[in-house]
Amino acid sequence: MAMRQERAPPPPLDTAALERLALRYVERFATTRGRLADYLTRKIRERGWDGAGPEVAALAQRMADLGYVDDRAYAESKAAALARRGLGARRVTMALRHARVGAADAEALSPDIAARAGDAALVFARRKRIGPFGPPSDDRALRDRQLAAMLRAGHGFDLARRIVNARSEDELPELE
Repeated sequence: MAMRQERAPPPPLDTAALERLALRYVERFATTRGRLADYLTRKIRERGWDGAGPEVAALAQRMADLGYVDDRAYAESKAAALARRGLGARRVTMALRHARVGAADAEALSPDIAARAGDAALVFARRKRIGPFGPPSDDRALRDRQLAAMLRAGHGFDLARRIVNARSEDELPELE
Protein backbone atom coordinates (compact mmCIF):
# COMPACT_ATOMS: atom_id res chain seq x y z
CA MET A 1 0.00 0.00 0.00
CA ALA A 2 1.51 3.27 -1.15
CA MET A 3 1.60 6.18 1.22
CA ARG A 4 -0.06 9.31 0.09
CA GLN A 5 2.14 12.35 -0.05
CA GLU A 6 0.67 15.55 1.25
CA ARG A 7 0.95 18.59 -0.97
CA ALA A 8 2.78 21.57 0.28
CA PRO A 9 0.47 24.52 0.83
CA PRO A 10 0.62 27.13 -1.93
CA PRO A 11 2.88 30.07 -1.16
CA PRO A 12 1.34 33.28 0.17
CA LEU A 13 0.18 35.75 -2.43
CA ASP A 14 2.16 38.79 -3.44
CA THR A 15 1.16 41.69 -5.69
CA ALA A 16 2.09 39.93 -8.93
CA ALA A 17 0.26 36.73 -7.99
CA LEU A 18 -2.81 38.70 -6.94
CA GLU A 19 -2.83 40.50 -10.28
CA ARG A 20 -2.53 37.17 -12.13
CA LEU A 21 -5.51 35.83 -10.15
CA ALA A 22 -7.51 38.94 -10.99
CA LEU A 23 -6.71 38.67 -14.71
CA ARG A 24 -7.58 34.99 -14.76
CA TYR A 25 -10.88 35.68 -13.02
CA VAL A 26 -11.97 38.50 -15.32
CA GLU A 27 -11.03 36.53 -18.41
CA ARG A 28 -13.27 33.65 -17.32
CA PHE A 29 -16.27 35.48 -15.82
CA ALA A 30 -18.32 38.57 -16.47
CA THR A 31 -18.15 40.30 -13.13
CA THR A 32 -18.36 43.55 -11.21
CA ARG A 33 -15.70 45.43 -9.26
CA GLY A 34 -17.34 44.37 -6.01
CA ARG A 35 -17.38 40.69 -6.89
CA LEU A 36 -13.78 40.83 -8.11
CA ALA A 37 -12.74 42.45 -4.82
CA ASP A 38 -14.63 39.76 -2.88
CA TYR A 39 -12.90 37.02 -4.86
CA LEU A 40 -9.44 38.51 -4.29
CA THR A 41 -10.13 39.01 -0.58
CA ARG A 42 -11.17 35.37 -0.30
CA LYS A 43 -7.99 34.23 -2.05
CA ILE A 44 -5.89 36.32 0.32
CA ARG A 45 -7.74 34.81 3.29
CA GLU A 46 -7.14 31.28 1.93
CA ARG A 47 -3.49 31.65 1.00
CA GLY A 48 -2.19 34.50 3.11
CA TRP A 49 -0.36 37.64 2.09
CA ASP A 50 3.35 38.22 1.66
CA GLY A 51 4.28 41.87 1.96
CA ALA A 52 2.62 45.14 2.82
CA GLY A 53 -1.18 45.44 2.96
CA PRO A 54 -2.96 44.24 -0.18
CA GLU A 55 -4.64 46.84 -2.37
CA VAL A 56 -7.66 44.77 -3.43
CA ALA A 57 -9.96 47.72 -4.13
CA ALA A 58 -7.25 49.52 -6.10
CA LEU A 59 -6.62 46.40 -8.21
CA ALA A 60 -10.34 45.97 -8.89
CA GLN A 61 -10.55 49.63 -9.91
CA ARG A 62 -7.52 49.24 -12.19
CA MET A 63 -9.21 46.27 -13.90
CA ALA A 64 -12.25 48.51 -14.44
CA ASP A 65 -10.09 51.35 -15.77
CA LEU A 66 -8.49 48.94 -18.24
CA GLY A 67 -11.94 47.87 -19.41
CA TYR A 68 -11.78 44.31 -18.12
CA VAL A 69 -14.62 44.94 -15.67
CA ASP A 70 -17.64 47.07 -16.55
CA ASP A 71 -20.32 47.24 -13.87
CA ARG A 72 -22.81 49.05 -16.12
CA ALA A 73 -22.53 46.54 -18.99
CA TYR A 74 -22.77 43.66 -16.51
CA ALA A 75 -25.88 45.18 -14.95
CA GLU A 76 -27.52 45.73 -18.35
CA SER A 77 -26.91 42.18 -19.50
CA LYS A 78 -27.97 40.68 -16.16
CA ALA A 79 -31.18 42.73 -16.07
CA ALA A 80 -32.05 41.78 -19.66
CA ALA A 81 -31.37 38.09 -18.99
CA LEU A 82 -33.55 38.06 -15.89
CA ALA A 83 -36.35 39.87 -17.73
CA ARG A 84 -36.19 37.28 -20.52
CA ARG A 85 -36.68 34.61 -17.84
CA GLY A 86 -39.76 36.47 -16.67
CA LEU A 87 -38.50 37.87 -13.39
CA GLY A 88 -39.88 41.15 -12.10
CA ALA A 89 -38.29 44.42 -11.08
CA ARG A 90 -37.82 43.49 -7.42
CA ARG A 91 -35.97 40.29 -8.27
CA VAL A 92 -33.82 42.05 -10.87
CA THR A 93 -32.92 44.81 -8.41
CA MET A 94 -32.12 42.23 -5.75
CA ALA A 95 -29.88 40.29 -8.17
CA LEU A 96 -28.00 43.46 -9.10
CA ARG A 97 -27.49 44.31 -5.43
CA HIS A 98 -26.25 40.77 -4.79
CA ALA A 99 -23.79 41.13 -7.68
CA ARG A 100 -22.50 44.30 -5.98
CA VAL A 101 -23.45 46.60 -8.84
CA GLY A 102 -23.03 50.21 -7.76
CA ALA A 103 -26.12 52.17 -6.75
CA ALA A 104 -25.63 54.70 -9.56
CA ASP A 105 -25.48 51.98 -12.23
CA ALA A 106 -28.50 50.17 -10.80
CA GLU A 107 -30.47 53.42 -10.55
CA ALA A 108 -29.67 54.27 -14.16
CA LEU A 109 -31.25 50.97 -15.24
CA SER A 110 -34.45 51.43 -13.22
CA PRO A 111 -36.48 52.97 -16.10
CA ASP A 112 -35.52 50.11 -18.43
CA ILE A 113 -36.39 47.52 -15.81
CA ALA A 114 -39.75 49.19 -15.17
CA ALA A 115 -40.47 49.40 -18.90
CA ARG A 116 -39.99 45.64 -19.27
CA ALA A 117 -42.19 44.77 -16.27
CA GLY A 118 -45.31 43.89 -18.27
CA ASP A 119 -43.47 41.78 -20.82
CA ALA A 120 -41.52 39.96 -18.11
CA ALA A 121 -44.73 39.23 -16.19
CA LEU A 122 -46.34 37.75 -19.31
CA VAL A 123 -43.27 35.63 -20.00
CA PHE A 124 -43.39 34.30 -16.45
CA ALA A 125 -47.14 33.65 -16.65
CA ARG A 126 -46.77 31.76 -19.94
CA ARG A 127 -43.87 29.73 -18.62
CA LYS A 128 -45.65 28.79 -15.40
CA ARG A 129 -49.11 28.46 -17.02
CA ILE A 130 -50.64 31.14 -14.83
CA GLY A 131 -53.95 32.90 -15.42
CA PRO A 132 -55.10 32.84 -19.04
CA PHE A 133 -52.11 30.71 -20.06
CA GLY A 134 -53.14 27.76 -17.92
CA PRO A 135 -56.21 25.59 -17.65
CA PRO A 136 -59.34 27.54 -16.69
CA SER A 137 -60.09 27.29 -13.01
CA ASP A 138 -62.32 28.96 -10.45
CA ASP A 139 -60.32 27.46 -7.59
CA ARG A 140 -59.41 30.31 -5.24
CA ALA A 141 -56.55 28.34 -3.66
CA LEU A 142 -54.97 27.81 -7.09
CA ARG A 143 -55.27 31.51 -7.93
CA ASP A 144 -53.71 32.38 -4.56
CA ARG A 145 -50.78 30.07 -5.28
CA GLN A 146 -50.36 31.57 -8.75
CA LEU A 147 -50.45 35.08 -7.29
CA ALA A 148 -47.85 34.08 -4.70
CA ALA A 149 -45.61 32.68 -7.45
CA MET A 150 -45.87 35.94 -9.38
CA LEU A 151 -44.99 37.92 -6.25
CA ARG A 152 -42.01 35.68 -5.47
CA ALA A 153 -40.81 36.27 -9.03
CA GLY A 154 -40.65 39.97 -8.22
CA HIS A 155 -43.75 41.29 -9.97
CA GLY A 156 -45.94 43.99 -8.47
CA PHE A 157 -49.16 42.98 -6.74
CA ASP A 158 -51.54 44.85 -9.07
CA LEU A 159 -49.90 43.51 -12.22
CA ALA A 160 -49.80 39.95 -10.86
CA ARG A 161 -53.44 40.11 -9.76
CA ARG A 162 -54.55 41.35 -13.20
CA ILE A 163 -52.75 38.47 -14.92
CA VAL A 164 -53.96 35.80 -12.49
CA ASN A 165 -57.59 36.99 -12.69
CA ALA A 166 -57.62 37.35 -16.50
CA ARG A 167 -59.76 34.73 -18.21
CA SER A 168 -58.22 35.14 -21.67
CA GLU A 169 -55.21 36.72 -23.33
CA ASP A 170 -57.53 39.32 -24.89
CA GLU A 171 -57.93 40.93 -21.47
CA LEU A 172 -54.20 41.72 -21.34
CA PRO A 173 -53.42 43.81 -24.46
CA GLU A 174 -52.09 46.82 -22.54
CA LEU A 175 -49.33 44.72 -20.95
CA GLU A 176 -47.68 43.61 -24.16
